[in-house]
Amino acid sequence: MALLERFQISLRNSRRGLRDKLSKIFPWGHKVDSSFIDDLEAILIEADTGVKAATAIGDYLRKELVDRGRSADLNTIQELLMERIIAILSANHLPLQLGDNGPQVILLVGVNGVGKTTTAAKLAYRFKQQNRKVMLVAADTFRAAAGDQLEAWARRVNAGLIKGAPGSDPAAIVYDGLQAAKSRGIDVVIVDTAGRFHNRAGLMEELKKIKRVIAREAPGQPVETLMVLDATTGQNGIAQAQVFHQALDLTGIVLSKLDGTAKGGVVLAIAQDLGIPVKLVGLGEKPEDLEDFSPALFGQALCARGDDD
Repeated sequence: MALLERFQISLRNSRRGLRDKLSKIFPWGHKVDSSFIDDLEAILIEADTGVKAATAIGDYLRKELVDRGRSADLNTIQELLMERIIAILSANHLPLQLGDNGPQVILLVGVNGVGKTTTAAKLAYRFKQQNRKVMLVAADTFRAAAGDQLEAWARRVNAGLIKGAPGSDPAAIVYDGLQAAKSRGIDVVIVDTAGRFHNRAGLMEELKKIKRVIAREAPGQPVETLMVLDATTGQNGIAQAQVFHQALDLTGIVLSKLDGTAKGGVVLAIAQDLGIPVKLVGLGEKPEDLEDFSPALFGQALCARGDDD
């Protein structure tokens, strides 16, 4: 299946909702006016694009249509929407950064339940397909089943694993993992972390400690500090990302569960409000269901014309 088709399937609910709402407010036979643009911005905000992105898109359409007195059909509106969405997402887009000199370290962070462990496994599968030697590090010792879950995934994708006892020091486990990786000639180390401590400050301090250990034991690492964000959480996810970014200087977002939400506009809010690139998207539950994020494909899939659902 082509990647564009996979994006279209995953964004079906978001696309259908956007198109249906546009059809209801579209002034058939009339020029697009400021009232229509205001309604459009409200629709975009409902789709979790955030106020900044919705306003930027509205301003663009106001300039292209209202200020110029142009008439437009629904297809033209969708084309202009697609252009502006792609432009917003392309402004700070960066692909996953991974060098050739191991161990390259990827640190995964995020709250519980967003799919960090599954994402770690999908990344391991991806790098194994590239013939890289991969090690998973189970640094979530707060949740008793986390290490067992990652161990099961490690067996499934044929990756190495370092884990400790529940309640042990996560930074110490990361240290052990890095030493093992260096001695075994590992190419990529993927660190899965906890998403819940007794308070948010405690979690952030623990994650900062882990990052310091990585930087000390593997200079120049982690090459990526990625927050896994559940697409279905919408604006709550943006608030989470702000906290993690402030504490850890995120290099990117992995958007999980994009196939299960009707509010795919959260991608725009991430780009416009936070300036953090979305690097990867989860489009399913299988190990291979992790794809590089493409602003162009996302925009095309969200604004596809015609009834393809």
